[in-house]
Amino acid sequence: MNARHLVLGALVASAGAFAAPSFADSLYIDVAPPPVRVERWEPRPGHVWVPGHWEWRHGKHEWIAGRYVNERKGYHWERDRWVMNDENRWVYQHGGWNRDSDRDGTPDRVDRAPNNPYRQ
Repeated sequence: MNARHLVLGALVASAGAFAAPSFADSLYIDVAPPPVRVERWEPRPGHVWVPGHWEWRHGKHEWIAGRYVNERKGYHWERDRWVMNDENRWVYQHGGWNRDSDRDGTPDRVDRAPNNPYRQ
């Protein structure tokens, strides 16, 4: 019975290793991304449009089309983007949900007035 549990545990552990995604912390390249493509989309209740972006795949930029995701109250989506660093190399920054209640560009965790009703 113990050998059976060990084998089962080993299988579960190895399956978890294969299922875990592998993301690099940062991607640095010397090739500037092409201009962002214009995408047409319609507002959908309960959803947020995530704009498309360029990803570096197989030694070249490939366009990833935009998509809808379920809305999260109190958050807004920051798009994926390429930024030039101090070494004149392009760095890919993943987008994602950002908690910024008043949408002033400062995340709530560091905003002195996160729900300031006077902000435009």
